[in-house]
Amino acid sequence: MFQATRRRLAIWYTGVTAVLLLLFAIGVYSYVRNTLVERIDDTLSHVVEVVQRSLVIEPVNPDDLLGNPRLKVNLEASFRSNAEAVEDDHIDLEWFSPTGEVLWSTFSTPPNVPLRPSSGETVRIQDDQLLRQVTQRVQIGRQVLGYLRVSHPWFEVTKPTRQLMLDLSLWMIAGLIAVAGIGWLLSGLAIAPVKDSYQRLRQFTADASHELRNPIAVIQTNVQVALADPDPSLQQDQLQVIERLTRRLGRLVDDLLFLARQDSGITPLKSDPIDLDYLLKEVIEEQQAIATDKKLALSFNPPTNKEGYRMQGDRDQLSRLFTNLIGNAIQYTPANGEVEVMLQRLKPNGILQIQVKDTGIGIPTESLPLLFDRFYRVDPARSSPGNKTSGKTTGSGLGLAIAKVIVENHHGQIQLESTVNQGTTFTVTLPSSRPESRISIA
Repeated sequence: MFQATRRRLAIWYTGVTAVLLLLFAIGVYSYVRNTLVERIDDTLSHVVEVVQRSLVIEPVNPDDLLGNPRLKVNLEASFRSNAEAVEDDHIDLEWFSPTGEVLWSTFSTPPNVPLRPSSGETVRIQDDQLLRQVTQRVQIGRQVLGYLRVSHPWFEVTKPTRQLMLDLSLWMIAGLIAVAGIGWLLSGLAIAPVKDSYQRLRQFTADASHELRNPIAVIQTNVQVALADPDPSLQQDQLQVIERLTRRLGRLVDDLLFLARQDSGITPLKSDPIDLDYLLKEVIEEQQAIATDKKLALSFNPPTNKEGYRMQGDRDQLSRLFTNLIGNAIQYTPANGEVEVMLQRLKPNGILQIQVKDTGIGIPTESLPLLFDRFYRVDPARSSPGNKTSGKTTGSGLGLAIAKVIVENHHGQIQLESTVNQGTTFTVTLPSSRPESRISIA
């Protein structure tokens, strides 16, 4: 599928470029050709003007010098040296009588071309040769003395234009080959993120379907059992199982909806002033009951210096971030263990650093790069004889993926260090905004 899409992109890119190159070549060819024709016409018109000024005009009757004598052109005096002058420039001259009869010509065989005044036209003569001609009527007053026609070989235009057409064709072919190669490479680069997103979407869909299928199947089984057995005590047990699974499905759907909204960017990030030390204190108070139930020591020692820990961000997202991190630390730390939360401002840039450190079962080194992937869980490493979650599937594998998204939304970083059977430390760094006045912790 992606290869076909890449091929279509490359073909479209090459096709559009080919059309643009063709239009460019036609424009260049037309411009050069018209320029050559205009230069030839200008040259022929200039020759006509020069020849007209050199014509020797005299009366038909030398004795008739009074009144309005009839005039004629003395051909021998007018054209005695013009033939040699124009021959070097491939220009031929013809002089016609007022009735259209050829009286003088530099052609060895005058072409059989009808006589008509023009400022520039292309005519075909014998042997399929082409000439560019300018024909001018010569008259004094109302008396027409004759017609002067100047011709130039058309190959002076066709020869350079044919060479230009050949050069443009070769350059177009070479350009299209280069564009096709570049288009193939660019289409590969353009489709790579789409391919990666598609693969991630497929994996995400498969994982989400798997996570949803299992609790739905269990709910269906419990409903069937409850309907089949009228014993109220058994039905009560089945309803409790269904209620737990429903809550689990609700959390999973909430997590999926959060990630989908973040990926699409439809939910704008709030930017409110937040005192991070107060927020951490609230999260720890919420998690304290769970830690006490597991016989864990959950501690948070706010810094005693006079610096504030204010930042701009989304309070709900940051609360969810630290709830996930502290909740994971409590969940995977055996009884009598310790979970410690630390907050400090790094010098000299003032970045806020939050560390969540536990003495839990740890994470294998090979699993660390994959830990923030969606639906990734290290079940074997997360099981130990002293852990209450041993042998159970705990969570959907979305908590750390959500934590990473929240940190990136706030232009921060999250890092992880872990040693099996010794503990895990999550380090979050977030940009801060210095408060104008310090708010002390009660």
